[in-house]
Amino acid sequence: MKRKRKIKFFALGGTIDKIYFDAMSKYQVGPPRIKEILEDARVGFKYEIKSLLQKDSLDMTDDDRSLVLKAVSNEPCDRIVITHGTDTMIQTAMVLKNIPKKTIVFTGAMEPASFKSSDASFNLGCAVAAVQTLASGVYIAMNGNIFNPENAIKSRTLKQFQKKY
Repeated sequence: MKRKRKIKFFALGGTIDKIYFDAMSKYQVGPPRIKEILEDARVGFKYEIKSLLQKDSLDMTDDDRSLVLKAVSNEPCDRIVITHGTDTMIQTAMVLKNIPKKTIVFTGAMEPASFKSSDASFNLGCAVAAVQTLASGVYIAMNGNIFNPENAIKSRTLKQFQKKY
């Protein structure tokens, strides 16, 4: 019997993990929601979750990206999913693009995972499928599509990622 590969999840924060406190949009980035989403889906693979940051991606710095680069580079697992805020996801993905022999998939959400209308579970599921089937490289899994970060843009109006033309 073939041994199943483990997937390593790195949580960086972003909208997927936001907790809102009032109608005036006061929020904080809470703990990762990955475990809850995976348990609800009753997944059949081994995984490990590590929270590296709890930040809105607009607040991420070059030092934060260096921390992510070091953690992913030093991770022995070769299948990695990173949850990240959507505003600077592409920028962080580009920092990791030269890591060899690993499949790295970024994903996030346009609405917090705690919202019924959130795309978090769908996007995380797409990222899990992508990380298990794609060749080594860095990708973005959002709104049912897989993107090369070099050719992706975020449309705030449409609340989705698109391919650059």
